[in-house]
Amino acid sequence: MTPLRFAALGLDHRHIYGMSQGMIDAGAELAAWWTEGDPQPVAGFTRRFPDVPRVTQLDQILNDPAIALVLIACPPDQRADLAIRAMRAGKDVMVDKPGCITLDELRRLQDTVARTGRIWSVNFSERFEVPAVTAATELVRAGAIGMVIHTTGLGPHRLNAHTRPDWFFDAARYGGILTDIASHQIDQFLHFTGQDDAEITLATVGNHANPAHPGFQDFGTLALRAGPAQGFIRVDWYTADALPTWGDGRLFICGTEGTIELRKYVDIAGRPGTDHLYLTNRDECRHIDCSGYPLPYFGNLLADIVNRTESACAQSRTFRVCELAIQAQMIAVAAGGSHPSGAGTAPE
Repeated sequence: MTPLRFAALGLDHRHIYGMSQGMIDAGAELAAWWTEGDPQPVAGFTRRFPDVPRVTQLDQILNDPAIALVLIACPPDQRADLAIRAMRAGKDVMVDKPGCITLDELRRLQDTVARTGRIWSVNFSERFEVPAVTAATELVRAGAIGMVIHTTGLGPHRLNAHTRPDWFFDAARYGGILTDIASHQIDQFLHFTGQDDAEITLATVGNHANPAHPGFQDFGTLALRAGPAQGFIRVDWYTADALPTWGDGRLFICGTEGTIELRKYVDIAGRPGTDHLYLTNRDECRHIDCSGYPLPYFGNLLADIVNRTESACAQSRTFRVCELAIQAQMIAVAAGGSHPSGAGTAPE
């Protein structure tokens, strides 16, 4: 059977590495790549995929009927338009988060999906690329902690300011910290609570440590409510230099009969490696090494493209997560006043 062929468009964020490798591991073939200029992630991409040709014209990929899927990681303010163009050309799309940064972009994406029947999938990598989340999903679905009534998602990131392009510090281009990073945690809240929708009850953003970049937001919080479930999210760019990885991402899942904690990327001064899960319920209190668990998103997306199904992530869920993240950003900006770039900060 001929493998499904895909291409990478816009190598402006290093998430394109995991997106591409995930599809290759699922059995697809990376056929080509295109990007404008020579952004910093290109060097790492070509080291990882040295035999994949670069094309100089975007239309060479969009007009190739043998390429079924495109992966997009260009600057966030360009992702919606590029995805729309690709879907109109008959391609399914996986896009790095944030998949879009305004409600107008979201509406145009929804209209394009409805008109073309194409798949628009946002790679929420903090769920889709984390084996510990696969393990936690199995436990929650099996009733290991009862009904989930609260999640706490923490998303600290290392800034590495000297490696970042100019658009990274302009909220009008990257969408603001809640539109960007917090979309991961919103997705996980809906996923683990089993809810289809939520209400934003609190949202704040701020720039506390980067005065040289006034259009940047380095801290954000938000709270959600959905039926009997509630959630709290904190995201920031404060990962300290001594941490051996880019961020101590953590997820706490509180159920009526137990709790799960995920230390996704590091266990500080504890066990080596990644993907640590701590389960406490009526019967046990233990640590689970989840590093060997699979990442079903990529294989499911591959099957969805072939079968026109929605096993990787329901299209309505993807749209709603993006909408909630944008709404949270708007609430935070309104609470903190206007800013020339289109974003603001809450009172410090």
